[in-house]
Amino acid sequence: MPVNLSAPDPASLLPIPGVELGVAAAGIKNPGRRDMLVMTLSPEAEVVGVFTQNRFCAAPVTVCKEHLQNEAGIRALLVNTGNANAGTGEEGLRRARATCAALADKLNLKPEQVLPFSTGVILEPLPHDKIIAALPAALADLKPTNWAAAAAAIMTTDIVAKAASRRASLNGVEFSVTGIAKGSGMIHPNMATMLSFVATDAPVSREALAAMLRFAVNQSFNRITVDGDTSTNDSCLLIATGGTPAPMIQDAGDARFASLQAVVSEVMIQLAQAIVRDGEGATKFIEVRVEGGKDEAECKRVAYAIARSPLVKTAFFASDPNLGRILAAIGYAGIADLDVERIRLWLGNVLVAENGGRAASYQETEGARVMAAPEIAVRVDLARGNTVATVWTCDFSYGYVKINAEYRT
Repeated sequence: MPVNLSAPDPASLLPIPGVELGVAAAGIKNPGRRDMLVMTLSPEAEVVGVFTQNRFCAAPVTVCKEHLQNEAGIRALLVNTGNANAGTGEEGLRRARATCAALADKLNLKPEQVLPFSTGVILEPLPHDKIIAALPAALADLKPTNWAAAAAAIMTTDIVAKAASRRASLNGVEFSVTGIAKGSGMIHPNMATMLSFVATDAPVSREALAAMLRFAVNQSFNRITVDGDTSTNDSCLLIATGGTPAPMIQDAGDARFASLQAVVSEVMIQLAQAIVRDGEGATKFIEVRVEGGKDEAECKRVAYAIARSPLVKTAFFASDPNLGRILAAIGYAGIADLDVERIRLWLGNVLVAENGGRAASYQETEGARVMAAPEIAVRVDLARGNTVATVWTCDFSYGYVKINAEYRT
């Protein structure tokens, strides 16, 4: 079961003026399941995105990148689960574009004003006819308060829907930020396997919005790992509708920019951590903090070496303080001039290693006590500088193997 994670209260998810959401059952994989989402945006909305760096990127990712270049602006999103439309060649692109054209026709838009997103099984043709047939039901369901239903509709192996909201006051004007995400397995940057859609009613230029998204993603979705696999379909959008009247935030020089960026980052961090808490088969949520690095890159390199190690993750599942596995991961992280004599390692508040080996004060019973908890902190001091980086991961359980062994059955 997810680690200290429950489904969001629909009443806690703030509507964003200029955004409406509708869900429907297209029957793509499981008959009767609401597996399709349509999101419509106001004409004033600005939209930016970041996508998977997997070279085998899915057809909808390719189409999204193309459509984001159009001058007419993005007015609608179309999301399906149950089929990734990845590894499907030219036919996959044709089918993705056909779904965009069908939705555009119903909304009196141009096809390039629609962004398609898919998630599910790879290497199978997209049943675009089912998606097109379900469009009227999704459009009939459109409403600004449908964020919780939308979060549930985009789930695949997720157990819990993921959504978050914040209010922000910028120069005395109240704005909202609301977002949803899906993800549970195939989670690893860049970009941590998932779909995420975050919107604000603040007026923000496209350039400022893109900078805001890059920063927020690097603090959130690019700081998580479940299994070290990066998906073909990762996509994250940030939308600014300008639905609340105020002067536009043009660039980072605007005093409001940093405040809104911080709130957007908070929402994305909550969504990213929810993905890890709902990692396939997860029983432990683990924070890995590496400090004392020369730069952020080496701190993240060490943190990810620990966080993605199957040996470390299975030890956490068993609550077995076999902590030499963490030292081994630090050692193979790829820092050639690392002085292991200066490194210190803590599990929770328990000092485990220093001076190149086991700390004299360390007792294994204390390590086992920390590892038995559902939430665990690992802290490493490299003693090389002043930089800090934190990533989040989960354990590897029997459940992970079972879920992925039976994924297509």
